[in-house]
Amino acid sequence: MSRLAAYRNVEAGKVPGQMRAVQLWGVGFENVGGLKGRYRVGQRFGIQPAVDVSPINHRERYRNNGEGMKKVAVGYSLPGNLAEYLLVQEEVLEGGCLLPLPDQHMAYFAVSMGEPISCVYSAQERQIHIKKETPFAKRVAELGILRGGVTVVIGAGPMGLMHAELALRYRPKWLLVCDKIVERLERAKRTLGEKAKRAGVNLMTVGAEELKARVAEVSGGTGVDDLILAVGIQGVQQAAIELLGKGGVANLFGGLPKGQHMLQVNALAVHYDEIKLVGSSGGQPSDLAATLEAIAKGDVDPGNYVYGIAGLGHVPDVLRMIQSNKVEGKVIVYPHANVPELRVVEYWDGDREGEFLEERLRGG
Repeated sequence: MSRLAAYRNVEAGKVPGQMRAVQLWGVGFENVGGLKGRYRVGQRFGIQPAVDVSPINHRERYRNNGEGMKKVAVGYSLPGNLAEYLLVQEEVLEGGCLLPLPDQHMAYFAVSMGEPISCVYSAQERQIHIKKETPFAKRVAELGILRGGVTVVIGAGPMGLMHAELALRYRPKWLLVCDKIVERLERAKRTLGEKAKRAGVNLMTVGAEELKARVAEVSGGTGVDDLILAVGIQGVQQAAIELLGKGGVANLFGGLPKGQHMLQVNALAVHYDEIKLVGSSGGQPSDLAATLEAIAKGDVDPGNYVYGIAGLGHVPDVLRMIQSNKVEGKVIVYPHANVPELRVVEYWDGDREGEFLEERLRGG
């Protein structure tokens, strides 16, 4: 299955991010490199689309024959996606980007959603907190959101909600989700309210105008420990950094457009309060593997972030919808199914997918 992402700033000539859930129909023309011992027909995989290797095939198609390139991507510089069948090329295998599923019965859409969720998984491991138990103890760096701390996610769109859901794994004392759109905040409550209670986390949804006061209230005036900026708006990011408390970490997850990408940092806060700014772009095979494991175990529910269901014929319409900011989530493309019309869904899961494919693969 392919997954089309609702990226707001789609550059001309580029296709929004995709990931593919695949099932092998053949393994090599010959047993090159022992492929037949490593992969078997019928086995199911997820593909990490960002491949950290230099081009191997068709180097003449790249600028300067690919000299200096250290990364290729499935669906961009490598063929694949938006097609019923996919040739898994050498670059994908060399980069370790063909990942066996932790559960061969995982829903196709859940595997496809692994890539955007893995970007969140990767980003949260950039949250670094320095701990020192006693005056004479060694400093220890801990990756991830501070347990028992105050976490704020700004931006309650699909990626922001993924951040909020994955943040629950770390058990912060308070998790504040902020957005200026009331409907998004209501969805955050519906989606994560019960899960937060089970995790012992105080979930609060707040409008932009009340965020500063709420942070002061729940932190006792000490500020934010972990700040996730899931919006690519310069003014929002600039103002939010001021919310950080001592040792706080701000994650610039939402990319800023060129020309509006400069932020000012209070050097005194860096020096005396030891605040940190971090960022990341995408994930690596290890992040996708860990995310697929988390999905299989139920630690994160990818069905919360599916906006629509489509077939290959709907892709042009979906891309136009994305460019018009009409897609609030991800669109799952089932390339092998007869899908007469694009279907908008509130939620999606394995049972719904199974019923859908049973009907559509019969040609219904």
